[in-house]
Amino acid sequence: QSQLVESGGGWVQPGGSLRLSCTASGFSLDNSAITWFRQAPGLEREGVGCVSSGGNKIYYANFVKGRFTISRDNAKNTAYLEMTSLEPEYTAVYYCAATSPDVDLYDDYYPRPREYPYWGQGTQVTVSS
Repeated sequence: QSQLVESGGGWVQPGGSLRLSCTASGFSLDNSAITWFRQAPGLEREGVGCVSSGGNKIYYANFVKGRFTISRDNAKNTAYLEMTSLEPEYTAVYYCAATSPDVDLYDDYYPRPREYPYWGQGTQVTVSS
């Protein structure tokens, strides 16, 4: 059974940090781009950032403002989202998704929503004092 599992979410005070992990089982992430998404209460899901299959290209949404770092370790079949200087507006459920192996992130191409067959269940991140 192919699945993605996120972990590392939780509660953190404003200004704090969290590191989310996204681990695949039942399939390899080697040839897939991985995107992190988030969905806050009452809002639509939005992309946080994407890393190419080889890890050499990374795209971040504007709201990240240098606070987040996306990385991956293909040997561990895992991607990461490191979040720093968190503020309450970053409270959301964070998801990771992997593209089909024939889809990747390029300078002139960003994977479309329909190109993600693998999704995690999400992990809650709550930022409050």
